Amino acid sequence: MKQLTSLLAIFLLGFITMHFTPGPTLQMGLLKYNGGGDWYANPTSLPNLARFCNQQLGTHFATDYATVEVGSPDIYNYPFIHMTGHGNVVFSDDEAANLRNYLIAGGFLHIDDNYGIDPYVRVAMKKVFPELEFVELPFEHPIYHQKFNFPGGLPKIHEHDGKPAQGFGLLWEGRLVCFYSYECDLGDGWEDPEVHKDPAEKRQKALEMGANIISYVFKLT
Repeated sequence: MKQLTSLLAIFLLGFITMHFTPGPTLQMGLLKYNGGGDWYANPTSLPNLARFCNQQLGTHFATDYATVEVGSPDIYNYPFIHMTGHGNVVFSDDEAANLRNYLIAGGFLHIDDNYGIDPYVRVAMKKVFPELEFVELPFEHPIYHQKFNFPGGLPKIHEHDGKPAQGFGLLWEGRLVCFYSYECDLGDGWEDPEVHKDPAEKRQKALEMGANIISYVFKLT
């Protein structure tokens, strides 16, 4: 109950911050996990997303993100957690329980497939929510229609296997608690332009979709 109260307080602070506070008080969180996958990939992506959201949505995010371990109680200080990487993901029983409680209490997890994480993250999230399956979100879902309109769903930023970009979700009692961007690589599109040398229009689309996720999480529209 203490953790639930804490998270609700953070969400209230977030609402006040987004609408009335001139300086940054909220941080985005980056999920640190075990198993060998590079959870630390794309170090410039969240700072750039924070700046873009501050400019386009009127938010007040700090541009330095927080690194949060899956099993840490500190996760409750961050209403939005981002997860990325290319390789293996392993959650212990305690870590899975902590992440589950965080999401049920009102937190939100965005998983971004940075190419190769898919088979591992699906197993890890099944440990968090054994009763749920990832479902592909329809193109009409509100997450695609916040400030920026994506009538065809996720933009394709990197080719990877040439598969179409897909957006999957875990829904707990009808609420989207986890959004999984697959075969899309939003985080690479958020990075500094010289890192991946993505065309400016692709970077713009990636940032716009990222802003839509933030807008959806914080109910800004």
